[in-house]
Amino acid sequence: MERLIFHVDVNSAYLSWEAARRVANGEEDIRLIPSAVGGDREKRTGVILAKSIPAKKYQVRTGEPVAIALRKCPQLYLVKPDFRLYEQNSRAFMDVCRKYAPVVEKFSIDECFLDMSGTQRLYPNPSAIAMRMKNEIRDTLGFTVNIGIGPNKILAKMASDFEKPDQIHTLFFSEIPQKLWPLPVRALFTVGRATAQRLEKGGIFTIGDLAHANIAFVQTLIGKKLGQQLHEYANGIDSSPVLSQPGEAKGYSNSTTLAQDVRSAEEANRILLALSDSVAARMRADGVRAYCVCVTIRANDFKDKSHQQTLLEPTDITDEIFCASKSLFSQLWDGRTPLRLLGISLTELTRDEYAQQSLFTDEKKEKEKKLDRAVDSIRGKFGFDTISRGAILRANFQVGKKYRAQMDKDRNEDP
Repeated sequence: MERLIFHVDVNSAYLSWEAARRVANGEEDIRLIPSAVGGDREKRTGVILAKSIPAKKYQVRTGEPVAIALRKCPQLYLVKPDFRLYEQNSRAFMDVCRKYAPVVEKFSIDECFLDMSGTQRLYPNPSAIAMRMKNEIRDTLGFTVNIGIGPNKILAKMASDFEKPDQIHTLFFSEIPQKLWPLPVRALFTVGRATAQRLEKGGIFTIGDLAHANIAFVQTLIGKKLGQQLHEYANGIDSSPVLSQPGEAKGYSNSTTLAQDVRSAEEANRILLALSDSVAARMRADGVRAYCVCVTIRANDFKDKSHQQTLLEPTDITDEIFCASKSLFSQLWDGRTPLRLLGISLTELTRDEYAQQSLFTDEKKEKEKKLDRAVDSIRGKFGFDTISRGAILRANFQVGKKYRAQMDKDRNEDP
C-alpha cells in the first residue's frame, strides 16, 4: 500500500491564535498590521516569538530581541504570550484533524502529521480532503493552516513550508526535481545555519546539489550520521512512521458516591483531600498542570451543583488543588443538606514549562512540591495505598517502619 502523509502547520501560530481571539471579541485583526508576540514594549526586553506578515516586511524576525525589532519597526504592536490560549488552540485544531485521519502524531504545539494511507477509497482526492480540513479549521476556529501532502513525512513537511498562508501543496516523488531541488540547501528540514555554511563551503548550495553529491564527500563536511540523513532527505527518502497518539486528555476528574451521607464540613474536606490527592498524582505522572478547578456535589435529590475557579498559574500541587476545592465547596454547600456524592475535576491543561512564574521563590510552594515528590516516590515503589495524605498533613504517618525509613531517605536525598 502506498503511503499518504499530511503535514498540518498553523500559520504564525501564536500570533494567529491571539488574533483569532480578538476578532471573535470584535476587536481589530492584528494579523493585518505590523504586530508580534513576545517581550515587553516598555522595558524593551524579551524576544519575538511570532510575527505578522506586515511585520515581516520590516525584516522583523522570530527569535530576535524586542529592542532590535522595535528599531526596525517603531510602530510594531506587541502582544504578551498567553500559553494557556496556545494549548487550547493546539488541542482544537488537532481534534479537527482526528476527524479525518486514522493516525495523528503531534509534532509540536502548532503542527502534526496525519497518516492517510489506506483512505483513498474514502477520500479519492487527497488535495480535496486537505482543502476541506483546512477550511474547517479556518471557519470554525478562526485561524489558518498550511497542509503539505506527500508519500512520507519529510516530503509532506517540506511541502507545507511552500507558499503561505492558508495553502495546500503536494510534493510527490515525481515533483522533487521541480519543487524541491531548486531550493537553497538551508531550506531543507533540520539543516541549521552552521550545517548550511559547511555544505556551502563544500560547493553544495541547493537541495539538488546535496541530492546529487557523493555521500562520502557530504559526510566529510558534516559527519557520517548527519550526512547520511540529509542526503536521504534531499532525495525524498524517509521511512519514519507516523506514530499513533490518542487525543490528549482534556481534563482529570475523580468523584465518589458515599456509603453514608456527608453531614459535616470536616468529613467533606477529608474526602476532597483524597480526591485532590488522586487527580494531582495522575497529572504529575502525565507531566501536565491545570488552570481550572471544579467541585461538584450531589444531594439526595440527585441534582448536581458545581462551582469552578480559574487559577492565576497552572498547578499540579495537591495542597493548592485541595485549598481551591475547599473554597469552592464552602460556596456550594449550605451546611445542612446531606450529600451523597463529591467530585473534583481539573481542566484547561498545559504541558508548557514557560507559564508565568513569580520572580521570588515561594517557600511554601517549594515545600509542597517536595512533599508531593516524596509521596509519589514512595507510592511508586510500594503502591498508592502505602501512605495517606491526611496522615501527612497531620504529621502522623500511619505506615510501617519500612515506609517511614524510605520517606526519611527520600527527603534527605531530595534537594
